[in-house]
Amino acid sequence: MAKTESYAGRTSAAVEEARPDEFYRPAPTPRPRPGRFPVQPEDDAEDEPFLRTRRRVPVRKGILPGWAGTRWGMIGLAAGAIVLLAGIVALIFAVRNFLDHDPRFRIDSSASIQTAGNSQLSRADLLSVFGSDIGRNIFFVPLGTRQKELEEIPWVERATVMRLLPDQLRVAVTERTPVAFVRLGNKIDLVDASGVVLEMPPTMVAARHYSFPVVTGIDPNDPLSTRSARMHLYQKFITDVDSSGEKVSEQLSEVDLSDPEDVRAAVPAKGMDLLLHFGEEDFLNRWHNYQSHIAEWEQQYPHLASIDLRYEREVVLKMAGSSDVDPNMAAPPAPAPAPAAPAAKAAAKTAAPKAAAGKKHPAHAAKRVVRHHAARGKR
Repeated sequence: MAKTESYAGRTSAAVEEARPDEFYRPAPTPRPRPGRFPVQPEDDAEDEPFLRTRRRVPVRKGILPGWAGTRWGMIGLAAGAIVLLAGIVALIFAVRNFLDHDPRFRIDSSASIQTAGNSQLSRADLLSVFGSDIGRNIFFVPLGTRQKELEEIPWVERATVMRLLPDQLRVAVTERTPVAFVRLGNKIDLVDASGVVLEMPPTMVAARHYSFPVVTGIDPNDPLSTRSARMHLYQKFITDVDSSGEKVSEQLSEVDLSDPEDVRAAVPAKGMDLLLHFGEEDFLNRWHNYQSHIAEWEQQYPHLASIDLRYEREVVLKMAGSSDVDPNMAAPPAPAPAPAAPAAKAAAKTAAPKAAAGKKHPAHAAKRVVRHHAARGKR
């Protein structure tokens, strides 16, 4: 009995000592069952690529069929290209011949020419350019040449000519806008901002009710650049004197632009034109200086003919008969009695020329010239 217990004790101890070794032995793997089709794991089945039988895809080596590479094939292709080209050329000539000779494209009368944009010019003035095109095919009318001929008319600033199929022409013009009258000898015409002289019958001028000063110093024989520069000076002068809203330009009878450094204007005063020298800048302030002193000057110098406002702190007054007075702008009146004694003394004191505190200008004639010192607050 004692042996049995001791044996059992040793056996249990050996089993307990052998138990930890079971964790280091590999787990038994199940043996696969034999079958007709082997079973694959799901993961392997998903990862295996889908296999499909491949088909051969034919690859074309060119756009031409195989026979085109042969000798006769190349000859046939060349002949076909020549025939196609000849057909296209023949079609073009047929269409052109149709357009050139079909009577539906002929300008039968002036009624087929539309005009637009003309207010100063009559329709007849514009149609005179297209006199040779009546009865002509619309495609034979040289549009560029007709446009240039229209723009040679003084009143036309820009022109466009276009075809309206089948037999119409459309002419659109932009006319020039007059900004002043211009005196050319004994004739009065109009002039635009670019210095282009615009002729208009007196009856039409009266009907238009234009109210502009008369400009002198614009010669149609001068280059257009010269005339344009002078008219630019004129517009600067008119814009400046009218900037205060007093409409000073309506009080001016003539504006002389012959000297680009001295704008001279004539204003009516006691039955005669008084000539004012404005220079080339500061026109409005010089006009205000004239307005603030004219009553005093006319009272002291009844034969006043010209006032030079170009100097900084003095004004040069010229009496009628002075050689500097422009006969075209301010005609000298009939001889009058000698001025009063105070005026004569003032003229004697200022007969010698004095330097002006500003720009240097040509010396004025000393005969009957009075230099009047203007108030500084006005300059």
